[in-house]
Amino acid sequence: MTTSTSTPATTDRTEVDPIDVTDAPPLNHAEGVELQGAELAATLTFLRTLGPADWAAQTDCPAWDVHRMYLHVLGACEAGASMRENMRQMRLGMKHRRRQGGPLEAALSHVQVEERLAIEPAELVGRLEAVAPRTVRARAKMPRLMRKASLEVDGPVVERWTVGYLASTIYLRDLWMHRIDAARATGRSLELTASHDGRIVADVVAEWARRHGRPFRLTLTGPAGGVFVSTGTDGNGAAASTEGEAPVVLTMDAVEFCRILAGREHGEGLLATIVPF
Repeated sequence: MTTSTSTPATTDRTEVDPIDVTDAPPLNHAEGVELQGAELAATLTFLRTLGPADWAAQTDCPAWDVHRMYLHVLGACEAGASMRENMRQMRLGMKHRRRQGGPLEAALSHVQVEERLAIEPAELVGRLEAVAPRTVRARAKMPRLMRKASLEVDGPVVERWTVGYLASTIYLRDLWMHRIDAARATGRSLELTASHDGRIVADVVAEWARRHGRPFRLTLTGPAGGVFVSTGTDGNGAAASTEGEAPVVLTMDAVEFCRILAGREHGEGLLATIVPF
């Protein structure tokens, strides 16, 4: 199924000057949380358009239809709004992982969905609308010391993240990618803008560049796209010694680029580099 996008006819993000992401910094906490607020608003606008058949549509996440996917989103937002709820879900998620195995992220998502299965779509939307501002406020007020704390993750990558990266970047990408999943599942148009969706995509490109470290020229089409270049990085955003190495040249739709990096589709070469969503 092809996801359509809606944007003014005069918009062409590929006709702007290339953005050099060689030393582009990660999304900062304040901007990440602000984008989450906008993404939650876009999500609610989208969900209010869905009919009964849409909620039952299968998504690209094999275990979830649209309803179950947004039960997960609701659970994550309710955890984000309350430290007590967050810790409760974490305990249950770890218990489920001990029994069933697999990544903690998958176990936590399972708990969020299974606990909320009785919530019908109309109630789901109402609860998400009520909790969204509290989630954004709680993440915005997260103390710097807490944001600097680190935690081990075991899927889709095995590494250590700061709590701040999880709260401001991963939760944002998760929300955004699920809106894409739902639009694809239901055949709905996906409303994209350069200022919001384009900023999320640009941050994904910059992290992708840091993770693979090779020189490239990437043209992403559509309202969330742009032209991005890098001479190569050392994995931390600093320039790497790649003198004489020809850049990899890629052109594709911005949303499809992100879907590949998120594991929704198969990627080869530099596109096999996982960027967590």
